[in-house]
Amino acid sequence: MSAVRSHRPFVIWPDKRLRTPAAPVEEVTDEIRAIWDEMIEAMEAMPGVGLAAVQLGIPLALAVVDASEARGQAVRMANPQILHASTRLSAHEEASPNLPGVSATIKRPRAVTVGFLNAEGEAEERDFVGLWATSVQHQIDHLAGRMYFDRLSRLKRDMLLRKWQKGRN
Repeated sequence: MSAVRSHRPFVIWPDKRLRTPAAPVEEVTDEIRAIWDEMIEAMEAMPGVGLAAVQLGIPLALAVVDASEARGQAVRMANPQILHASTRLSAHEEASPNLPGVSATIKRPRAVTVGFLNAEGEAEERDFVGLWATSVQHQIDHLAGRMYFDRLSRLKRDMLLRKWQKGRN
């Protein structure tokens, strides 16, 4: 059943779809599950530790996260929302296939509790810590129309975007 398919291309910054909040998912259907499968394929191909549907130009509030060592532990989420966040922050290097070739260290809460609809369409709450927490927060930002560099100071953001632009020419 695992036929090798290719995923749709990543939307490249500054495409306005990356600034448009994703639409909530009404229910988890086979079509939604197929989108999650495609997202996991795209995430593994990067390779990365998470992906939001909007990164592939799909305007739905869908995310996948897999920060496991062994891989194959992807958490599928529809309509993910942060319910609780730790006050303690941790810093991780973040990047995006939508802005290839650059990255930045971002500080985010070290642990979060996230509510979402799971692959069975049931409401679930799960705690994420460390890189898992960073990745899920990064994806939730994407679903709200935010990029990781929005969390940088204006100076650092401008430097990052200039470096990215220079790398494209």
